[in-house]
Amino acid sequence: MYLFNNLKRSSMEGKYLITTEKWFTAPDGLSYQAVWGDVKIVEDAILGVKTNRNSANWYAVVGGNDKEIIIAGCQIFYAIKCEEKPNTGRVMEWHSSDNGGIVENERPTKIYIAQ
Repeated sequence: MYLFNNLKRSSMEGKYLITTEKWFTAPDGLSYQAVWGDVKIVEDAILGVKTNRNSANWYAVVGGNDKEIIIAGCQIFYAIKCEEKPNTGRVMEWHSSDNGGIVENERPTKIYIAQ
């Protein structure tokens, strides 16, 4: 996190695919664990309060067109530079079964498109 904190203000511009620590509910009522869109890094003043040193003091505003989401810096797990819209169709995933085999299944995307 130290390296990311030092780089965030100078190099995070453009569109990113951001994976968050926790699930969040978007305006469409669905739950997501990632978001894609234009990123702007802001200080805690955007919230109208000054946070203490035990809280995140910077945030990523992701998206546009009235679909923005504000993510606390401490909630960002991965940030991948991604100018093209990621796949939002159904995706395949797998997990181990109790008998040692592999179970594949299809699921909806976990990515909220905030553009």
